[in-house]
Amino acid sequence: MLELSFTAADVAYTRFAFSPLWEVVASVLVLRGELGRDLHARWTAQATERLRGFDWRLLADLVRPGARVIPGFVCPPPTSPLPDLDAELAVVRATPADQIAREVAAIPAITSPPPASGALADVVEEYWDRAIAPFWPRIQRLLEADVQYRARRLTTGGASALFADLNPAVWWDRDRLRIDHPRVSARRGLRGKGLLLVPSAFVWPRVFSVTVPGWQPTLRYPARGVAELWADRTVSPSTALVGVLGAGRARLLTELDSPASTKDLAARTGLTPGGVSQHLTALKAAGLLSSHRVGRQVLYARTAIAESLLRT
Repeated sequence: MLELSFTAADVAYTRFAFSPLWEVVASVLVLRGELGRDLHARWTAQATERLRGFDWRLLADLVRPGARVIPGFVCPPPTSPLPDLDAELAVVRATPADQIAREVAAIPAITSPPPASGALADVVEEYWDRAIAPFWPRIQRLLEADVQYRARRLTTGGASALFADLNPAVWWDRDRLRIDHPRVSARRGLRGKGLLLVPSAFVWPRVFSVTVPGWQPTLRYPARGVAELWADRTVSPSTALVGVLGAGRARLLTELDSPASTKDLAARTGLTPGGVSQHLTALKAAGLLSSHRVGRQVLYARTAIAESLLRT
C-alpha cells in the first residue's frame, strides 16, 4: 500500500499531463506480456510486425516484466502538460552517465551494462516511429477525453470525486490518497508539489507511481474508455467535406481508421495505386495525414485535424 498525504497546496498544484515517452515504456510491457495484451491484441499484432528486424533490446532490457521499479531516467515525468516525444527525449539525452549507472545498479534484475543516454533515446525514437506514431492521434484523443472528464470531476466534486472512479486500486480517504500497490509499501508527503496525473493507453489494468525526490510525484493510470481504443470507428464523410476534398480523398480518409499503405488502400477502394498516391500526397500536404516508414512500407494515418473534420 502506498499512501500519499495532501496539503491544501498539494491539491492546488495537482495537474494533468500526457507523456508519449511513457506510452512507449508501457507498450513495451504490453508486448512482453505484463500489461493488457488481450485488450491491445489488435495493436500488438501490428506493432510486432512493424518492429520486425529492429533491435530494441536496449529498451526491453530496462523495462522488465515483474520489476518493482523502472529506472527513472527511462521515463522521467513530463514537466509540461502536452510534451512531444522530442521534448521528453531531450531530457533523456541530458541524463548524466553517473545517474544512469546508479539507477541501473539499484535494480538487480537488470544485468546489462548501463546504456548511453543518446543510444537509448535513439532506440526509443525508432520504436516510437514504428509502433506508436501511426496510432498516436487515436491514443491522444483517448487521453484528451479522459483529462476533460477528470477536470470536470475535480471542479464539481473536489479531490474525492476526481479519484472516486480513477482505478479500483486508488481511493481518496480524507486528506490522503491510498494506492493498492502490490510491490510498494510506504507513506509519502507530496512536499507541496501536488500530484501529476498522467492518463495512459497502455498501462491498463495497473497504476504506476513516482515518488522519488527530484520529480513531481506522479500517478500514471488507465485512461477512461481504453477498452474501446482499438474498436473500428470508420465514419462517413459529410456531403460538405466531400464537396471540398472530392469523393476519392474523402473516401481515403474514412478508410484510414488504422494506418495503411498505398497498396492496402488501393485494394480496399478500387482506386489505382498511382491515384491513391496522388491523393495521399495532397492530404498529407494539407495536414490531414501523417506518414511513417516501417521497413520498406510507408504507412499513412489520419491526424487529429482529419479526425475533427470527419466528425463535423
